[in-house]
Amino acid sequence: MYYNDLIMKKMSALPGLRPAVRPWSRLRRVPLRPGFAIPALGLCLAALFACGKSGAGKSADAVRLDDPEKKALVVLNVDGTAYTNDDFQKYVRATLGDGAGALTVPALSRLFDDFCDEKILLRQARSKSEAPSDDEVRAYAERRGEGGTGDAAPPGKDVDALLTERLTIEKYLSQLVKDLKVEDGEVAAYYAQHKSDYLQPEKLQVSQILLASQGAATEVRERLNNVSEDEFRVIAKARSAGPEAVRGGMMGVFSAGQLPPELEKFIFPMREGEISRVVESSYGYHIFRLDKKIEARLVPLADAAASIKAKLSDAKAKEAVASHIDTLKAGIDWRAQTPNLPFAYQRNDP
Repeated sequence: MYYNDLIMKKMSALPGLRPAVRPWSRLRRVPLRPGFAIPALGLCLAALFACGKSGAGKSADAVRLDDPEKKALVVLNVDGTAYTNDDFQKYVRATLGDGAGALTVPALSRLFDDFCDEKILLRQARSKSEAPSDDEVRAYAERRGEGGTGDAAPPGKDVDALLTERLTIEKYLSQLVKDLKVEDGEVAAYYAQHKSDYLQPEKLQVSQILLASQGAATEVRERLNNVSEDEFRVIAKARSAGPEAVRGGMMGVFSAGQLPPELEKFIFPMREGEISRVVESSYGYHIFRLDKKIEARLVPLADAAASIKAKLSDAKAKEAVASHIDTLKAGIDWRAQTPNLPFAYQRNDP
């Protein structure tokens, strides 16, 4: 399983939040990628921000996870194994490093949910799978860029233990979903129901000559009357101040919304081969050439099939793992003792 890059990006954008062991994608919210081992649990994106519930704006800065008076209090029992606030604190620190201090109370609550699910899965994984070797754990850490590189926290006993646990869970869950299949009929049905998602909008291939002054732009525009595309490119290479000058002014291919609105209103009504008048913007003075119009088209099923199959595989794996966690919870003796937590736990009611 590879950690969810979108979650990492959101987390990194929060002040002081620098994850050490990257969090796993939340099963019921974040799609899984086929071909990778299956994620067990992780942070819900909403938990990283203030949720619209009572107390959602409360900062975790005021919460002492290392409160010595609560350190030894049991917060979770899983089939006879007790986990304390100290265990949860190690989990948070190993997962988020110094970023733990930037979490809201709802974020800590969702982390605790993940902690519980992970320990329940771990109990089952240990009974069904071999413990990973030191070499496997080392390779697992390197695959995720951990072990003291970049912004990650340096390796330590707690991080090593967490990596070992998560690899154990991954190996177990990969066996759980290895036989899941997506049939061609399912792919075709999804395509038929979501055709609008595969409609590619009109695109334009655009070139420009950018000049610093209106006088220079007017002089160059006069030279462009009735010139061929090759001649336009020669002039663009010689006169344009834009970075695309070396490519004969070729800017690229754009759909609506990808260019500044003040420029789009001139470019999109143009005809193929047409050269615009001088257009002023905050960047300078532009002369555009519409090289090609690429009409809107529906991506055929044959081209969309691979991505649809991946999406459906993700959904099936996600559903299977979520259902398995619910089954485990119903079949074993476990109890979360949230009043013993050093913060006011908030339920994640739908």
